[in-house]
Amino acid sequence: MTSAAAPVLPVEHTVEDALLRSIRIPPRPSLLVDLQQELAEPDPSPRRIARIIGNDVGMSGALLKLANSPFYGAGRKAKSVEQAINFLGINHCAALLTGLLAKQAIDGNDATLDQFWEVSARRAQALVFTSRQLRIAPPDIAHTFGLFCDIGVPLLMNRFPGYVDTFAAASNDPVRRFTEVEDARHQTNHAAIGCLLARNWGLSPDVSWAILLHHDYRVLDDPATDDAVRSLVALSVLAEKGIQRYHGNAVSLEWEKGGAPACRHLGLSEDETADLLDELHETFHNER
Repeated sequence: MTSAAAPVLPVEHTVEDALLRSIRIPPRPSLLVDLQQELAEPDPSPRRIARIIGNDVGMSGALLKLANSPFYGAGRKAKSVEQAINFLGINHCAALLTGLLAKQAIDGNDATLDQFWEVSARRAQALVFTSRQLRIAPPDIAHTFGLFCDIGVPLLMNRFPGYVDTFAAASNDPVRRFTEVEDARHQTNHAAIGCLLARNWGLSPDVSWAILLHHDYRVLDDPATDDAVRSLVALSVLAEKGIQRYHGNAVSLEWEKGGAPACRHLGLSEDETADLLDELHETFHNER
């Protein structure tokens, strides 16, 4: 995948080597390696996958709790990991587990991190919902992208003491891209770091590219960028608008920057967009 608006060099070259070495990117968990190996088989077995997950009691319990939540459970209560896999599907369960492993790898007691994971989970839900409604991306891919698109944020918080201020400045800048503000202050940004983690963890190339580009809305009008990647980026803009509305904020700066090209790429009229956001808002409230 190439793009006129995207870096042509591999993302590893967008960050200075010395700086990159100073940012701790968690290694791919062994549980994820085993899971991905089974998923790569011609006929992945739900029973073998359940056995792999069952080796970690904590992960098994967390996955069951998530699978049985109102948003994912659809009224069915799984009593075992294998049953959850049969209810939700192999790929969706793998996406949920990957998110749980990410939280475990970057966990902490900071209240800011709690808020980060809450918003990430909400974004993943929004992306699953909109991808299903518009039928433009596999739900498991949408879910993984939603959870991981800002995964570089806590890593940069750990690396730079002043990153919280940078995050606030970038969030409130009405003109510059979010990543431009980060680059100016730290010579790297959360999208580049998140892309590196996604690649290191063996996530889908569509996910890693979408993470890299999710604040560069020029790609939405760039036919040289893979359509699947553009669709994920466009859905992330819708999700951001929905999340801001859910929290009572009438204005979303990311929507102001990328809403028009996102709707244009998705083929949504103004009325269709409003209806979709209304449905998403209702889903958020029904899920509580």
